[in-house]
Amino acid sequence: MSEGTMQRRAERDQGVQRAKRLHRVLVCAAAVPVMLIAAGCSSDSGDSGSGSGGDKAADAGATVSASASAAPTVQAAAYKSLPESCGVLSAKTLKSLVPEAPKAGKKGTSEAGTRGSCSWSSLDNNGVKGSQFRWLNVSLLRFESDTSRGTGEAQAQKYYEQQIQDAQSVAGAKNAKSQPVSGTGDAATLVRYDLKKKEGAFKQQTVVTRVENVVVTVDYNGAGLAGDKAPSADSLAKLAERAAKETVTAVAAANGEGAASPAPSGSASGSKAPSKSASPSAAPSKSASGSASKSASPSKSAAKSG
Repeated sequence: MSEGTMQRRAERDQGVQRAKRLHRVLVCAAAVPVMLIAAGCSSDSGDSGSGSGGDKAADAGATVSASASAAPTVQAAAYKSLPESCGVLSAKTLKSLVPEAPKAGKKGTSEAGTRGSCSWSSLDNNGVKGSQFRWLNVSLLRFESDTSRGTGEAQAQKYYEQQIQDAQSVAGAKNAKSQPVSGTGDAATLVRYDLKKKEGAFKQQTVVTRVENVVVTVDYNGAGLAGDKAPSADSLAKLAERAAKETVTAVAAANGEGAASPAPSGSASGSKAPSKSASPSAAPSKSASGSASKSASPSKSAAKSG
């Protein structure tokens, strides 16, 4: 073989080798975009499930769930209605407390289901011996549960305590005494004192009672006028307590409890936990908490009784 032939064969072999190397380079170059695309798709797929996008969605769901569970709630008030204020006492009881009063009491400012009051005035004229005067007022105030003000029972308890303080701080009151009343609502207190007026010496009895989310205030006083002797304060107190118990029973009956007597009270200001649960109210009552000052308080009632 000649030297020229050998040289040409070597050049040909070198060309073949270069062609093979170039083919491999082109194949690899074509494969790189495919790999990048595959890697990119794989990355996008991961983000939609457990990547940053999935985490954000999970966080948003957790936030909504936490917000829903953190929404403020309050226990619904037990009592949803009130009896007619002038119908809470039986004819027999009225005859004992205000014997000469008209059967129909004088209805005060009221709002159905929220507050009401009724009063009776009796004057038993004994001619030259003088006369016996009696005055009775029954007021009821119901509180509705509210997320901003608390449960109806808690609001009623606060008002109950305020009513007692009002009765104890009447201007001109003498020989004031306070004592718990048993067997009447969840908490009941009797405040009694003497009050001198131009008409005579009055014996005032105020019984404040809380039963669930309702506060009942019974104001009852008597006096001997025109020379007649003053009535017994103890007798008046028993009659006032009787009226309070009967009113509490009427409240229970107005809320579907028949004539069942509420649990006895344990102390003058102690509160018993609600004994029953009630369905939530459709809307909180603004009038119950806003009308406390409009309801007849013991001090105002005593002032009007003369």
